[in-house]
Amino acid sequence: MIRCSFKCALLLVATSPLVLVCSASAAEELASHKRPNILLLFTDDQRADTIGVLGNEMIITPNLDRLVQQGYVFNNAYTMGGDSPGVCRPSRNMLLSGRAYFRFQNAQPTGIRKPRKYASAEKPNVPDSMKAAGYETYHRGKIGNTARLIHPRFDHTKYVPVHWQSKNGQPGKVVVDEAIAFLKGRKTDKPFFMYLAPSEPHDPRISAKEYRDRYDRDKIPLPENYLPVHPFDNGEMTIRDERLEKWPRSAGAIRRHLHDYYAMITGLDYHIGRLIQALKDLGEYDNTIIVFSSDNGLAIGSHGLMGKQSLYEHSVKVPLVIAGPGIPRGRSDALVYLLDLYPTFCELAGAPVPAGLDGKSLMPIITGRSEKLRDTAFFAYRHLQRAVRDDRWKLIRYPRINRTQLFDLAADPHETRDLSADPAGARRIESMMGLMRQWQRQLGDSAPLAVDQPADDSWTPPVKKRRKKRR
Repeated sequence: MIRCSFKCALLLVATSPLVLVCSASAAEELASHKRPNILLLFTDDQRADTIGVLGNEMIITPNLDRLVQQGYVFNNAYTMGGDSPGVCRPSRNMLLSGRAYFRFQNAQPTGIRKPRKYASAEKPNVPDSMKAAGYETYHRGKIGNTARLIHPRFDHTKYVPVHWQSKNGQPGKVVVDEAIAFLKGRKTDKPFFMYLAPSEPHDPRISAKEYRDRYDRDKIPLPENYLPVHPFDNGEMTIRDERLEKWPRSAGAIRRHLHDYYAMITGLDYHIGRLIQALKDLGEYDNTIIVFSSDNGLAIGSHGLMGKQSLYEHSVKVPLVIAGPGIPRGRSDALVYLLDLYPTFCELAGAPVPAGLDGKSLMPIITGRSEKLRDTAFFAYRHLQRAVRDDRWKLIRYPRINRTQLFDLAADPHETRDLSADPAGARRIESMMGLMRQWQRQLGDSAPLAVDQPADDSWTPPVKKRRKKRR
């Protein structure tokens, strides 16, 4: 662990893979402030590598860059996965409940026709805990694939119609406009907990010319793990997200998608800046802890895929930055989940952490009391994929086809070299399969890791039938 003063150089914050903690006790810093406001900014489908100062030299995110420069960054933050192609729903339910999606039960919220698994509002959840701690709670966000049972527990909750706000070319503007109006009109006798969940940069990706013109499409680099076609059938090769681009994925097509994606994130960053400025104008900024993250990542050409229905790093890893009073500047490689945010909010608010959560507070890492919360992390996608990783190695298992991938993330962070066929890795694979089974038992995951009659793992892209011309 490296310790530094509050004037740590930005270069250290932006490049060091080690844990950085300021020399002043972060716990004492937090204790010296009155109860902070907490603002959670939670975007939709934003990859972990889409903040400029964290290493993406192409993307333009000045407001998120400043947040990173002032706050604490988790390099290995993940959603656990999901039981649905709409990974957003289990991710957001885990966030607000602090529990893994294997704990959820089928439910049918008002307005939802098909029963799906949701986190129960009768069990501990973020808005209930924050209200019990004396906070005024506020939620604005997307209407689909989210925590529909828990949202009514907020003091103020409202949905933005599906993708409606993106059609005006100003990503996040509607959510930010309403949040600013709320901040200006509220009584200030209580601190606030505000959860803002815009539907961007999820497709359809529409942004104003002012954001698009900031990029030269031809100069946007392809992902380092770009492939025209995924090398085998992972079980979700023709899901909706994958049909957003034809096969094989050409370099030009992926640059077009990345152009749309980056422009949306830049527009979203602009409106986040407006919200931060409003906090400053209202005198609330210095007592507000801002948490920025997203529900899941996205492929957009990585490994020949387009969506989030995989367990590669680009799909399960998310950005996670925490900044505000008492939060030191620093970075950690600890393995953390989005569901760890619930107990973290409790600790920040001075509220008790409910028993029975799968999440663990991030504060021991932020305050320097610990370097990690867990030794390994587990990921799952439907019955089709399982994965486990430690501080270096990652194993992905495809039970339907009895296939395994092994990656050395230290040497190959983009997962381009599968080492599973190397005889030297046999014992490591056996050990990590054992870890995977332990995680399954712990979480109540009963899905098999192998089948007696595996499916053929070869895959040929479908050919689009030519439609007959109409008169």
